[in-house]
Amino acid sequence: MPNPAAVIIGAGDATGGAIARAFAAEGLTACVNRRERNAGALEALAASIREAGHDARAFPADARSEEAMIGLFERVEAEVGPVEVAVFNIGANVNFPIAETTLRVYTKVWEMACLGGFLMGREAAKRMASRGRGTILFTGATASLRGGSGYAAFSGAKAALRMLAQSMARELGPQGIHVAHVVIDGAIDTDFIKGRHPDFDNAKAQDLILSPHAIAANYVMLHKQPKSAWTHELDLRPWGEKW
Repeated sequence: MPNPAAVIIGAGDATGGAIARAFAAEGLTACVNRRERNAGALEALAASIREAGHDARAFPADARSEEAMIGLFERVEAEVGPVEVAVFNIGANVNFPIAETTLRVYTKVWEMACLGGFLMGREAAKRMASRGRGTILFTGATASLRGGSGYAAFSGAKAALRMLAQSMARELGPQGIHVAHVVIDGAIDTDFIKGRHPDFDNAKAQDLILSPHAIAANYVMLHKQPKSAWTHELDLRPWGEKW
């Protein structure tokens, strides 16, 4: 039997990579995706997963391209196996005053954080529906729930992604497909945050920074939930985070 696949759209060095490793450790082939310009880093991630004794393949492609996403899912199903899990993990977090938010910025953020989620979700649903099973997970943010000053583009895109997830959950749940939206509320342990957090090392030592591995464990938990108790929306934040 072909190995089931977990498609991770937005498999970067931190959260996305941790999610890919976690599903690979569960016996799925991690099919990791980033844009073509990151193909080297993407293949390095897949190689490191294979070196750990698990299965992984790199599929560089632009998540904003309908043609690319259709081709990616066709290749995974043909070359790897049935897609059991699809995770959308593209961030696109930017901050601009509204008067300085250009059409290009607003459009690009929406394409990255929402349109890509739609294309992934649609292609995953097409294949999962015929089998009556599967898990589709979307990474959200605090901006999914409320708009902050300077975050008009990011909040709008993430809120739209949340509504996409809700609509898909209501439609696909009765077909046996688990759709969930995960609100990540807080700073994540990444090089980007480390370079900007005023007291990173101390905050991390006190578990005030979200661990990518802990986030990934929750994604696996959502996939393994029994049908009698599915979670649609899950909030993840450090114990000391104000909310």
